[in-house]
Amino acid sequence: MTRQEFQTLTLSNGLQVVVQPMPGVQSAALSLMIPAGAVLDEDGKSGTTAILADMLPRGAGRFSARELSSRMDNIGLQRSVSGGVRYLTISAATTADRLADAVPLIADLVCRPHLAEDQFSAAQGLVAHGLQSIEDDPRQLLGQKLRGCSYPRPYGNPAEGRLQDVPAITIEDVRAHHEKFMVPGQAALGVAGNISLSQLQDVLERELSDWQSRPVMLPPATPPVPAPLHVEHDSVQTQIGLSWESVPYPHERYFESWAATSILSGGSSSRLFTEVRERRALCYAVSASLSTQADRARVLGYAGATNDRAQETLDVMVSEIRRLHEDLTEEELLRCQARAKSTLIMQQESTMSRAASLARDTLYLGRAVPLQEIRAKIEDLTIDRVRNYIVDHAPEQIVLVTVGPRQLDATCVQSPVASV
Repeated sequence: MTRQEFQTLTLSNGLQVVVQPMPGVQSAALSLMIPAGAVLDEDGKSGTTAILADMLPRGAGRFSARELSSRMDNIGLQRSVSGGVRYLTISAATTADRLADAVPLIADLVCRPHLAEDQFSAAQGLVAHGLQSIEDDPRQLLGQKLRGCSYPRPYGNPAEGRLQDVPAITIEDVRAHHEKFMVPGQAALGVAGNISLSQLQDVLERELSDWQSRPVMLPPATPPVPAPLHVEHDSVQTQIGLSWESVPYPHERYFESWAATSILSGGSSSRLFTEVRERRALCYAVSASLSTQADRARVLGYAGATNDRAQETLDVMVSEIRRLHEDLTEEELLRCQARAKSTLIMQQESTMSRAASLARDTLYLGRAVPLQEIRAKIEDLTIDRVRNYIVDHAPEQIVLVTVGPRQLDATCVQSPVASV
């Protein structure tokens, strides 16, 4: 698909709209990314975004929560509202002939939510229950702590909030967050499916006419939580989290970074899986994934090992990370390219996936990116380019977070130790 096949529009309020017509499907989907994420939660009130995301469908416009849900169900609308670190995202999908009918309902969620006081305690309670489950799940707890140690504050804020902060959040905090940060000027709407921009333009302009922009200032970045960090947890396993700096999605070497991470941990033939699990049988689960924001990125690694094998697991993982540039083979690169092509094919067939990509690419890159362009970049990768990237971006310092009964020796990551 060529770039000209995307249909674009900037509404009078600044909202960027990108539509990818897909005549071969019967569905259509939209993804609206709004810069109202957890990075903007006030100090001591982490979880405000999560509560807002839960409350948006609890009545909006002329409809109560029950009426709004019924109207969405009547047009077969699958939907979700989720709060992320930087963005609050509203996603929806239905048959292509009914997506335009969904726009007024989505507009009500965005512009005219009730945010009623009698719905607040239920939303607050659900967020608290979700956070309690994280506290009780060592792996989820590890992920939350690892992000806090990996990204500068408040960019490492947990999207789901912090359990200790939730009781301090009020309905006024949620309403203020919506009023100040749910703005269209830095938002993007991606639409994909058997639909065209001409079928949506009038309804978008009409329904979103009262959604007005205002400046949103991001908070200044301060140093992350110090690491290594150990969280005491009485369990039979030690959860190990590692992270190191990478390049973000807009960077010219992003796909080299992606390939390096895929060779390290992409399927059962990857370096970590083969060495840590298959050859040494140190643990059942081991992985690494590339996590990117618009202007910063990290590789996040994970392993869950029995307490008596946790130290060896950590040492072997770090060794594999440090020696990733050694003995790279064409076979390794071909495997990760094949996996990527398979993923791209599935994305091309999913209107929801395409809508999300259109919104993200518009915000991160300033334009929608055809899948063929991504495929070409993946096919152009060479072993020399990937090796050079690994050498040029070798992790000088690896962040370590552990959750378990005993703190591990962190000599292999060469950082000072903190403990909680």
